[in-house]
Amino acid sequence: MSSLRTPLAFGFSLLLSACSHLPQKLVPPVKISYLSFQTLDSAKPLAEAGILRVPVDAPRPVPAVLIVHGSSGIDSRGAQYAAALNAAGIATFEIDMWAARNIGGGADRPKGVPLTLPDAYGAFKLLAANPTIDAKRIGITGFSWGGVLSMLTATRPYTEQYLGRDMKFAAHAPNYPVCWVYNRVPGYEFKAFTGSPVLLQAGELDTYDLPDTCAGLVASLDDAARRLVTLKVYAGAGHGWDRTEPAMTIEDPFSHLGKGGKVV
Repeated sequence: MSSLRTPLAFGFSLLLSACSHLPQKLVPPVKISYLSFQTLDSAKPLAEAGILRVPVDAPRPVPAVLIVHGSSGIDSRGAQYAAALNAAGIATFEIDMWAARNIGGGADRPKGVPLTLPDAYGAFKLLAANPTIDAKRIGITGFSWGGVLSMLTATRPYTEQYLGRDMKFAAHAPNYPVCWVYNRVPGYEFKAFTGSPVLLQAGELDTYDLPDTCAGLVASLDDAARRLVTLKVYAGAGHGWDRTEPAMTIEDPFSHLGKGGKVV
């Protein structure tokens, strides 16, 4: 499974396409900025931080990708995806949702992914206000928890709630985003889309789902919605197939179609 750990990146004008990981030595000069922003939670906005990486020589304004971590928090995945995207002339903004909440990740996390939607949309607004960034070409990718955010931000109700009708993410690339939950659990509605493309990548042996759960989700969408979603399932891969850290086993009540249990 070592080849499955090689991160994939996505580049886009208005459409997504997957490409091979680019070696670190090919990454061009990058300007790194440590930025803070306000989440868009109307009840209790949080001060959140992130790392903005902008390729120095890329034509302005540059497209950008928001990178959102999983339940375990920030790890090597974000930096590897950022390197590949930066090498393709795309800026990246990797945010830390757990530090803003003073939580450790893993089982110590918010009760539901929708509670962190204000984080993703707050980061979007920060990027869109930056004159270096092309506000019409801001995408989002994420891992597990962040993958769910990448899915939900493709829907019109949440996008209009936080951004209004004139702004949206240009592309979505969720990795292993727990496919069984959508259109079954309140708050996880995956319908009424913004029209931006979605590249959904999953592992065949991901024990949050069954091997055909993600395919079943895509098949359940109407014709217009299915045309927006590209599904890639990696044979023999489990959850978190792009991690470079040693394998680990966790307990999660959302695993095994919501029955809970161990996840490798």
